[in-house]
Amino acid sequence: MTIPLVDMYKDMLRIRKLEEEIFRLRLENSIVGSVHLCNGQEAIYVGAAAALDLKRDAVFPTYRGHGWALALGLPPRQILAELLGRSTGVNAGRGGSAYFSAPDHAMYGENSIVGAGAPIAAGAALASTFDGSGRVAVASFGDGTLNQGSVHEAMNFAAIRDLPVVFIVENNSYSEMTPISAMVKNDVLFKRAAIYGFTGARVDGNDPEAMHDAMATACERARSGKGPVLVEAMTARIVGHYIGDAQTYRTKNDLDKADREEPIGRAERTLLTRGYSQGALDEISHSAHQEIAGASQLALSDPLASTHDVLENLYA
Repeated sequence: MTIPLVDMYKDMLRIRKLEEEIFRLRLENSIVGSVHLCNGQEAIYVGAAAALDLKRDAVFPTYRGHGWALALGLPPRQILAELLGRSTGVNAGRGGSAYFSAPDHAMYGENSIVGAGAPIAAGAALASTFDGSGRVAVASFGDGTLNQGSVHEAMNFAAIRDLPVVFIVENNSYSEMTPISAMVKNDVLFKRAAIYGFTGARVDGNDPEAMHDAMATACERARSGKGPVLVEAMTARIVGHYIGDAQTYRTKNDLDKADREEPIGRAERTLLTRGYSQGALDEISHSAHQEIAGASQLALSDPLASTHDVLENLYA
């Protein structure tokens, strides 16, 4: 099913507004601890989520997972409450920015261990071959993650078992603060799929329609028993690796290029050429801002997580 670009534009704006609100809350110390934002990479999550069957598929993102969460349908109030340590958060305030999960929304947990999501996704895909669910598992991670041994093992295992798993590389060209071109001899990363004997493709990760089409093709292939797929989504951060990162490792030209090519501005320009008025697009932006601001206000008024039941759901 094709999703209208204007709907993808709305969802990308909601993610951007969410991340901007998280940034504000972190600066005022309402949110504590390390926070990693996805500004500039929204098209990957929105395009990919639109191609998934959220009633049965499973997504395993990294610690940069707020965008995935919103694209998969989590209510913004619950996301913000989780980051604020409130009892109304998606995991009752225990997961925070980098560790929350929501299996009812196909999101099976962020992970701050680089590359850890790949073997877990392979396990979910293996289970799919036994339970008859037709599930596709999606592991999404950054470009530097492909150098992790656990990812190599997951891809090799998925290949030899023809598992229904899609590996998404969110290639923003920086492995934290180091250019991927300085980390590997060949920085065309999708070509690694051929080493394992499965299909790979590179896609414009700042184009939600292209991302949707690539993921729809990948999921169809994986679901039909033809094995895993590696999708390299080319994108760029327009913020630092973490809040507080001064990005001194990036040139002004690099930052300017990222701002010019970021997905929300691109989608807006495309929609204008398709007959939408600037006023209509401004109203969409205003609506997204109001939704997130309202969700934040409600989350801030929610009770803090209790220490009395801290051992609940822990097992010896």
